[in-house]
Amino acid sequence: MDSQTEAASGRPVAVERITEAEARFERWRRAAGFVVAPAVFVTLLLLPLPGLKPEAHRLAAVMASVVVLWITEALPLPATALLGAAACVVLRVAPAREVFAPFADPLMFLFIGSFMIARAIFLHRLDRRLAFGVLSIKWVGARPSRILFAFGAVTAFLSAWISNTATTAMMFAIGMAILAFLFEQEKEGGQKISRRYATALMLMTSFAASVGGLATPIGTPPNVIGLGFIRQLTGVEFPFFKWAMIGVPVVVVLFLWLFFYLNWLSPAGVREIEGSREMLTRERERLGAWTRAQKSTLLAFLVTVALWVVPGLIALFAGDQSAVYKSVNASVPEAVAAVVGASLLFLLPGDGVGARAITWDEAVKIDWGVVLLYGGGFALGVLSFQTGLAEAVGRGLTGLLPVSGGTGLLFASVVVAVVTSEATSNTASANMVVPVVIAIAKAQGADPLEPALGATMGASLGFMLPVSTPCNAIVYGSGYVPLARMIRYGVLLDIVGVFVIVALVKLLVPFLR
Repeated sequence: MDSQTEAASGRPVAVERITEAEARFERWRRAAGFVVAPAVFVTLLLLPLPGLKPEAHRLAAVMASVVVLWITEALPLPATALLGAAACVVLRVAPAREVFAPFADPLMFLFIGSFMIARAIFLHRLDRRLAFGVLSIKWVGARPSRILFAFGAVTAFLSAWISNTATTAMMFAIGMAILAFLFEQEKEGGQKISRRYATALMLMTSFAASVGGLATPIGTPPNVIGLGFIRQLTGVEFPFFKWAMIGVPVVVVLFLWLFFYLNWLSPAGVREIEGSREMLTRERERLGAWTRAQKSTLLAFLVTVALWVVPGLIALFAGDQSAVYKSVNASVPEAVAAVVGASLLFLLPGDGVGARAITWDEAVKIDWGVVLLYGGGFALGVLSFQTGLAEAVGRGLTGLLPVSGGTGLLFASVVVAVVTSEATSNTASANMVVPVVIAIAKAQGADPLEPALGATMGASLGFMLPVSTPCNAIVYGSGYVPLARMIRYGVLLDIVGVFVIVALVKLLVPFLR
């Protein structure tokens, strides 16, 4: 992870640095994938697996090798997903039309539309306008604990709508500017600021971005991936509003816990910081007046959010069996709402004569890799159920697990997803864990919705290491985050996160069925 991230200003702001020892481990891990993946593939293909149909047997070999490649990252994750789908056609697991059908799933267009809106928000610096607007309000003032709270709250809110990594990159630049001001003041004879506060601000940047992504289905790719598996493999629709009814409380509780222990363990050492509010106000004023492009982007964003939320409100007041709800939900599902919002960007005015809020050249700069990764992972998950492989795996794991159904399976699902996300990307974790969890629940005769939701949310945790998420790698490159402290503080959030997700899923899902 040696790439460099740039803020909207174009200045380099974040270098994802890791130590030389970690770099050697990463090189070894990637090299191992090229050896282990083919070995696993050939072994499983030749190994007799009684009870499996030939198609399921061949799929097992493909999926095992794909999982190895995902964990080792020997190939880019999207390339591995595409390779796995292609291998299923070559090995006649299913015809090409069936294998590639998930690439046209409606949720693919939810990704594409929401990514384009997020691109416009970043391009026109609406995120920076919100951040400096909140940080410069009078209540925040010059108190470091309030700055930490407001900084984290803005990060979590932004991450609910745009990618965790983009949010971290933008807020990282703002956080570094705040720290540069504080330490410059200190050099000029001002108050001495504890370096632990710098650690807290940097970890708040990364951790709040990852936590905030849980608030909405589009906040982070694992959410959409998990919901896709739930809809396809269980037949349960879990729309935007229902997800938010669980996701928002999870985010609120985890954010409050995050602020409490960061503020307690890494205080600034001073009650107030002279001049910090004035500095933040100056940064806000530099953004100038609202431009036409910013207003147009905000309008497109609000229209999209309204289309996502209104069906849920109708269901809440009129019932999800009412004719009004069924009509609205059928006409404007979440994917269509995202496409409508993205399309508005090409119609609404931008800055300059004849300009639009976004151009096609800018719109296509979205993360297509995540879209392809979702399609490939979704294809493998669906095929595992169609061939009977998932059922066989579920039966086999049921005998090994010390828990069955209910809260025990939910807890185990969240823990496995969290541990997996520490070793590989959150997106790959969701692709690997959620289908297996659904299969286990079905094999046990249990309701798969709760453990599947728990695993989906758990896949977005994983805070211990710089390589766990790009967000962690960015802030680790600041030089203000010792590795041992990231591990200790990450464990605190991981452990509490597991219990919070289990408790709120168990408490709220029965009311949302």
